[in-house]
Amino acid sequence: MKLFKLFNNFKRDEDGAVTVDWVVLTAAIVGLGIAVLTSVAGGTTDLADDISSNLADQTIATY
Repeated sequence: MKLFKLFNNFKRDEDGAVTVDWVVLTAAIVGLGIAVLTSVAGGTTDLADDISSNLADQTIATY
């Protein structure tokens, strides 16, 4: 009888379902972040190289 009551309490408890929802949501956000970083990484590297070479070519005028 005690085991049956314990099983019913476990079955009615919804804390685990909320945890699963948060884990899935967090995984989706992390996946989206990785996808954005992957797609933007090439462009930012090229831009940084262009800015670096442009700054290296600049001269400072002295009077």
